[in-house]
Amino acid sequence: MMKVLVVVDMQNDFIDGALGTPEAVKIVPLVVQKIRDFDGLVIATRDTHEANYLDTQEGKKLPVEHCIRGTKGWELCQEIRELIAEDPIDKPAFGSEELGQKLKACHETDGPIESITLVGLCTDICVISNALLLKACLPEVPVIVDASCCAGVTPESHVQALNAMKMCQVEIVE
Repeated sequence: MMKVLVVVDMQNDFIDGALGTPEAVKIVPLVVQKIRDFDGLVIATRDTHEANYLDTQEGKKLPVEHCIRGTKGWELCQEIRELIAEDPIDKPAFGSEELGQKLKACHETDGPIESITLVGLCTDICVISNALLLKACLPEVPVIVDASCCAGVTPESHVQALNAMKMCQVEIVE
């Protein structure tokens, strides 16, 4: 049985760029250590928008250009990029259908997945979206979120997202 670590959107724009926060900066070394210590498959996602971002539904609700394909802000932060073997999964929405399909196929063809752990940014948007998407795709596989390796838009929304995930049977660890 294999364990999977999903590193969600550890990109420059979410760490110290357009939508960066002190909490996001603080988790970078913790995520780096988590990746180094992890014994299993490590997959990263990358929030990916195009030049027309402000014309999209998300852009109208959050009118801050970020993670525009090909920009420095779109790239994974260097310390994490160096540790990820595969290219990240680019995702145009909060949750990644491609991630769900990839892990479901892996579970069915390469043997069962023992657990899926998520870390990254932002707890209250993309981490929760992908955790719940993975629960739907693989309902019998434990989905875990390492709260110490996540940060939300605000500290309060981080805690709210963790509580919401607990209610949906996502295991929260510190």
